[in-house]
Amino acid sequence: MNTARVLDSKGDRLSPCSADKARKLINQGKAALVCEDPLTIQLPYVVDWARPQQPLAAPRVGENKTILLHTCCGPCATYTIAHLREQGFEVSGFWYNPNVHPFAEHQRRLASMEEYAESVGLPLLCEQGYEIVEFLRAVVGREAYGQRCERCYEVRLARTAQVALREGVDAFTTTLLISPHQNQDLLRQAGEAASAEYGVAFYFESFRRGWSERGRLAQEHGLYRQQYCGCVYSEWERYSGQHIASGTTRAAGE
Repeated sequence: MNTARVLDSKGDRLSPCSADKARKLINQGKAALVCEDPLTIQLPYVVDWARPQQPLAAPRVGENKTILLHTCCGPCATYTIAHLREQGFEVSGFWYNPNVHPFAEHQRRLASMEEYAESVGLPLLCEQGYEIVEFLRAVVGREAYGQRCERCYEVRLARTAQVALREGVDAFTTTLLISPHQNQDLLRQAGEAASAEYGVAFYFESFRRGWSERGRLAQEHGLYRQQYCGCVYSEWERYSGQHIASGTTRAAGE
């Protein structure tokens, strides 16, 4: 079928129509003949095409918000910092890990964290001192795996919330949420309890999807990667193959 070009009164090109329909519009005075070859007609009005609206991008959860990130070590901070920044957060780091034993191990992890923070432009607050005595007092009688971890989370996240309040940030969270070796439910409970006590929002998200990326980034940046969680009990379990349970030990896997 022969077709005709169709223009509106501004000369913008519209969808074509059949030649028969074009000549009918001309004969009815509803269109003017522009030219015969190719057959082109012009309508006496403007056609305002409604363009499909682009969907609005969903607002990022951290847009225009500040967050204090408790950092347990350099490797776990890698993916977590990048992810929070992608979410729109303005991120600051906080070092407070009195559980880490011995002191030389604590200092080695801290040095690694400070090195990485500088390389990615992360402001890092470091709690002064080494409060391992207070940590041990907090877990005494609850040395078994899980029991001590719960108290450890409570101690570290409570201090993070306290500092978040002091610094006036919008929320706080922790790099511990990236590790498949940490208990997410207990971390959430500890974070929410600290949030309720100090009035600063706890941002909970499982960062575990970034665990493999964490390994890649840690290797890329040459970060120190520890071999046990941190406390003297976890060190003992890691190298002895035994688990602490209710004040006694048992072979791993029993």
